[in-house]
Formats: sequence, C-alpha cells, structure tokens
Amino acid sequence: MDDQNKNMILATALSFLVILGWFLLFPPEEPPAPAEQPVAEIGGDPATADVAAAPPAPDATATLPVESRDVALSAASRVQIRTDEVTGSISLTGGRIDDLSLVDYHETLDPDSDIVRLLSPVGAPGAYYTLYGWAPGGALGFEDVPGANTEWQIESGTELTPTSPVTLVWDNGNGLVFRRAMSIDDKFMLSVTQSVENSTGSDVRLAPYGIVARHGEPDTVNFFILHEGVVRMSDGELQEIEYGDMEDLDVNAAEAAQVEIIDVAENGWVGFTDKYWMTTLAPAPGQSFRSVAKFVPSANIYQTETRLPTQTVAAGATTEVQTFLFAGAKEWEAIKGYEENLGILGFVDSIDWGWFFFLTKPIFWLLHELNLIIGNMGWSIILLTLIIKAALLPLAWKSYASMAKMKELQPEMEKLKERAGDDRQKMQQEMMQLYKKEKVNPAAGCLPIIMQIPIFFSLYKVIFVTIELRHAPWLGWIRDLSAPDPSSILNLFGLLPYAPPEAGSIFAIVSLGILPIILGISMWMQQKLNPAPTDPTQAMIFAWMPWVFMFMLGSFASGLVLYWIANNTITFVQQYFIMRSHGYKPDIFGNMVSGLRKKSAKKDT
Repeated sequence: MDDQNKNMILATALSFLVILGWFLLFPPEEPPAPAEQPVAEIGGDPATADVAAAPPAPDATATLPVESRDVALSAASRVQIRTDEVTGSISLTGGRIDDLSLVDYHETLDPDSDIVRLLSPVGAPGAYYTLYGWAPGGALGFEDVPGANTEWQIESGTELTPTSPVTLVWDNGNGLVFRRAMSIDDKFMLSVTQSVENSTGSDVRLAPYGIVARHGEPDTVNFFILHEGVVRMSDGELQEIEYGDMEDLDVNAAEAAQVEIIDVAENGWVGFTDKYWMTTLAPAPGQSFRSVAKFVPSANIYQTETRLPTQTVAAGATTEVQTFLFAGAKEWEAIKGYEENLGILGFVDSIDWGWFFFLTKPIFWLLHELNLIIGNMGWSIILLTLIIKAALLPLAWKSYASMAKMKELQPEMEKLKERAGDDRQKMQQEMMQLYKKEKVNPAAGCLPIIMQIPIFFSLYKVIFVTIELRHAPWLGWIRDLSAPDPSSILNLFGLLPYAPPEAGSIFAIVSLGILPIILGISMWMQQKLNPAPTDPTQAMIFAWMPWVFMFMLGSFASGLVLYWIANNTITFVQQYFIMRSHGYKPDIFGNMVSGLRKKSAKKDT
C-alpha cells in the first residue's frame, strides 16, 4: 500500500480509537432522578371542528404524589391483568392502564431479582400510564364525558386475560353511557374499544383520544447510538424525538404545553420507547388521527397522544372506535407479527436499527434465524461471522493475494528504501514502478477493512439495542452477551477470592477479561500476515494497535468481542491459506522473533 492508503487506514483506526476512548473515559452524565410530579388531568375547550379536540393540559395543582407505589396502587379499585407474559392491573379511577410488569424479564441475571416494571400509577415514583377518553364538542362539557378521575364500573369480566376480556361502563346521568371494552393477546398487545350510547334525544359531538403519559424525564441509558423518547410512524415516515428535544417543541398557549402535531391520513402509531421496552398507541389501520408529542413544563409531564376525528352520534345511536396499545418488550418476532397480522405499518421500525438499517435488519434477521436453529446466541454469532466472511471471500481472495505478493516484495522495498535514503519522492516513484512491474495493486488490501467497518458498527448496533441479546448466555462464564466479559485478570479470572472491579470504573478498563485478551492475540496474529509499513512511525502504531484495541474493546458487549475474535480467526485462516496457494509460506512466529532481533540490534547500535 502507498502512503496515501496507509494514512487513510491509520486515520480511520485512530478516529475510531479516539471516539471509543472519549466515551469510555468521559461517559455522558447520568440524568438526575425525576422529581415526583402531580396528577395529569384531562380537560380543555370543547371540540367544534371535524378533527379531534385537544385533551386538556395536566393540572399542576392536582393531588400530590404518595409515598410508595404500593400505596398508589391501593388508592383505587382495580381489575387484574394476567397472561404468561405480563402481570398488572387497571385502575377503575380513570380506567387507566397503569400497572404492568413483564413476567419473563428480570432486572438482573439473578433469577430471584425483580421482574421488569413497565407502567406505574399516578402518585408513584416515575408514574407512567395510559389513559383513554372523549373530548366534548358542541353543547357538551367536560362534566359530560369520562376523564382522568372518572369512577368506572365493571360491566363484564373479572380479570383481563387472553381468554377473558373486560368491559368497563360509566353513565354520565344525562343520557350518555360510555363503555370501554379491553382484550389482550398472549404477548403485549391490548385492544381497546371505546363506545358511547346516546339516549339524550338529540345529536351529540365528541372526539375519542388515547394518551401515554410519563411524569418526569425517565432514567435512560443516554448513549449516543441509542434513541430513547418519542417514536412514531406517520403514513410511512418515522420520527424520533429525544426527551430533551421535547422541551424545545413549539409552545401552544391554548394547551399550556409545547406540542408537535402530525396529521396522519391512514396508518400510524406513537408512543415512548426505552432501550428494550415500549408503550405505543396505534389506531386501527385506515383510521385518520392526529399524532401528538407534548411536553407540559408546569407539571414536567411528557405525553404522546392519538386524537381521533370528532364524531356526531345521533339520538338513539351508538358509536365505537378501536385502538391498539402495545406495552411490553420490543421482541422482533412479536412486533413483526403485529405489523403483518394487524396491519400496523412500519411497526418493526420501532426497534432502533440506526443509519445502517439496510445492514442491521438483515444481519439481525440472519442472527435470529440461526439462533432458532442452534438455540445459542453465542454460537449463532460465530456462525453469522462465518457466513459473512464466506460472502466476502471473492473480494478477500483478491485482497489477500495482493497482500501475499506485497509480502514477497518486502525485501525489494527495503532495498529501495536504502537506495532512496531521505528522498521520499524518488522512493515513491521507484515503488510505483515496482508495483507496476509485478502487477500489484497496493490499495487492494484496504477493501476488506473498508467492508468490515459498516458490518462491525451494524453488528454492534444489533447487539446493543435488540432485546434478544439481553441476558443471552454463550458458555461458561459468559452469561450475558449484551454485557462486557465479567472475568478479570486482577483476580486471575476467578481463581482468587476477589470480586472483579465494578463496570464503568477505571479498574474495569484495565482489568481485562478472557475474551479481550483473546481478541488482542487474534488481532496480533492476523497483523503478522500483512506487510509491515515502510514508515517507522506507522509501523510502530500498527504494532501497538492490537493491544490498544484489546483494552478499548474490553468493556464492549461480549457478543461484539466474540464476533471480532471470530472474524479475526476466520480472516487469519483465509489469508494464511490464500497466501500459501500463491507460493508464499507465512512464518508467524518467525516474524515475531525476527522483529525482536531487529529491535535488539537497533538498541545495541
């Protein structure tokens, strides 16, 4: 490779190291714990237009938070939710779905640790819930429609399960009877059908809506490659809004909030996403609505809303509207199933595939399919690496053949360097003549590296954001491929009775586990097959690179380090046999001894 190509590779590698080093040594500050916030009320001006009226802004003077989640749960009568995947309850006050935990997901690897809690009631720390209702239109007032504190009654059903739906009812005493029929499948999707029966003797106008409300900014991972906050699809256009950016939305004086509204013609959904969990509202496909992202500064409440068109209910008639609520884990198979079976357009894009979505999606699909066959994500990653390397083999063959030829030309290049001395221009000219004579392309060796960069980042994204890798074991001590290698050289990999350093500490960076050490060795062995740079500075940097990467990648997810080890090993085997097929017999350990002798000779002189 000529100096220009070497500089390009060097710049890429150093930039990567700088970025990694910055985020390891100066991680983003943890957001402050959200303060307890008052109850969000629903209210506002009556609707007179053909589109949904705005639900009212939260009332900052409402009831103060209680001391604990248990007390908040006991403050209202409840209907239990029980499935194999979720457990929780629905508050009859407001008909809120505000208590939901995920049965199959624990906070830590300890099977006795708490299961993941998704939704919490108003008054509890980190209140997070969904609320449905009707905004009044025409002559109706807010006292005529159900709101946040309406006391619902159970009309049918005793608990919400996949085989037993529940219907709540509320009679306003003035001729309107409201019902809310809810059902749940065996995963994470609820169907909510709101209806109103009009026996007032005259037409009434009102507009259905759904709300997901979150009190205070939640504790997030806060990592630059991951989106957490509002996620929504509007007729095929995906939008993501970070929590901090919601505070910069346009001010809407009528709603006493900062709001962004998108009119959706046929298909859309909106909600909040965390790294692995999501709560999303999705009107029935074909239904127009207004998709709303809202921040209420007076109460520090974040909201997403679906405002459906205002409806006219004739005297003696009944109208109803169905919406879906996803509340659970972002399992690819489940979400894809809802997209295909319920027609929720683009729902699989609620998973944060990133800029390289054209790579992350097929890579994850292949990894998922391999895991279904093998039953182990670690071995699936290794097999995935083998498949990727096989697909790139034609390109790699040309590249490694060129490297083999370059390796053969090393003695000639050393002679050119001696003859040229300090005349770099003369050396470059003679090197180009040598390349031309021997029919060698010095840039060919860059192609595998260039191809590996987007694949590496795409797999990093897949391992970091997909829940299928969370707490996924490989073998032995690797019990979570989404977490760093837990072993440590400081306690001789568990032989000494000392706990390894805490993750994120400076000692964790230098402690090194078994996988990072294997990574460094695999990078060093692969490097020994490549021709050394003629420039001493570049040669020194390339010589140190495997060991620098060993430390830098040591704190990355085990699954990613495992991929890199597998990639290096397969690359080494491919390159070794390709070089031998071209008549060059690499001597890895001979190169190492020769290099040490050269260093020793330089010291003696």
